Amino acid sequence: MENVKVIIWGLGAMGGGIADMLLNKKGVDIVGVVDWEAKIGKSMYDFIKTPKGDREDVIIGAAEDVIKPGAADIVMVCTDSFTKNVFPKIKFIVERGINVITSAEEMSYPKAQNPELAAEMDRLAKENGVSILGTGINPGHIMDLLVLVWTGCMIDVEHITSRRVNSLSPFGPTVMAEQGIGMEVADFMAKKASGEMAGHVGFAESVGMMAEGLGLSIDSFTQDMDPIVTDVDRKSPYGFAKAGQVAGVSMTASASIGGKEIIYMDHPQQIEPDQVGIQTGDYVIIKGTPDVNMVNSPEIEGGKGTIAMCANMIPQVINAEPGLHTMLTLPVPRAILGDMRDRINPDKKLVK
Repeated sequence: MENVKVIIWGLGAMGGGIADMLLNKKGVDIVGVVDWEAKIGKSMYDFIKTPKGDREDVIIGAAEDVIKPGAADIVMVCTDSFTKNVFPKIKFIVERGINVITSAEEMSYPKAQNPELAAEMDRLAKENGVSILGTGINPGHIMDLLVLVWTGCMIDVEHITSRRVNSLSPFGPTVMAEQGIGMEVADFMAKKASGEMAGHVGFAESVGMMAEGLGLSIDSFTQDMDPIVTDVDRKSPYGFAKAGQVAGVSMTASASIGGKEIIYMDHPQQIEPDQVGIQTGDYVIIKGTPDVNMVNSPEIEGGKGTIAMCANMIPQVINAEPGLHTMLTLPVPRAILGDMRDRINPDKKLVK
């Protein structure tokens, strides 16, 4: 069987990390990279940690030159957070008969806020015989899929608290901008009031995924955000906040049925939290029969977790029936320790 062939669209923090991970796996080849004009014509190895060694070079190109019918089994899209922004790229890929995994947060459950685009992507994927998945560490795993896994050992569920205290430091410039890193507090509050401040992207998607998984019909959903203001200068690889500026966002969300809260989400995230004594962690607290009280501290690092989730779901997406998928509709993620080709169903022909 041929190696699994992968194209990466967006060689930033996440795309570059996926490249590094895949280069250390068996049975998979990176056959192309798409990025912006400044990187076109340069080697992929100029932008990742793994040295080229004796590997064949991969030259970064434009989408129309790299993503062609039969060029790869799957394209990893790591460029955007929002469904409406990533949709044209996904459409471009699936119309060329290639599967897609994207790290775009809203794509983890796109029908939560973009039902029309979700339906169109599902139609396009089925029409072209391919599959689409949005995933990552959060949304996609920690604050939603993990919660659902824990409910599997419960007789009934009364209330869910999903909490993640994490570091933003591994993420790239797009996430830094979305979280307002380095902004003045007044500017943050003004953008929040006007709806321009994104904060954490994915609460609506996580709630939608959990509700569908549990068979619930949520009739009220609210979310809010507050700036996390630093007392000391903080610098991460892709962000900087001076003392008195915004170093992160504290996000909360609540979902209710008939006026009674059923899901509460709490997600303070910031760059370099250890500098100010913040202990990161992941928490699933479920009241029911029996109760669940899961604590994982320190957190599963967001950057590495997102990279791993995207890469580890490659076989599941290739094997899937054509259409738009979520983490509810595919086999559970797990690490790939052997040859990736061994995970591919024999009736799925890889490109040659």
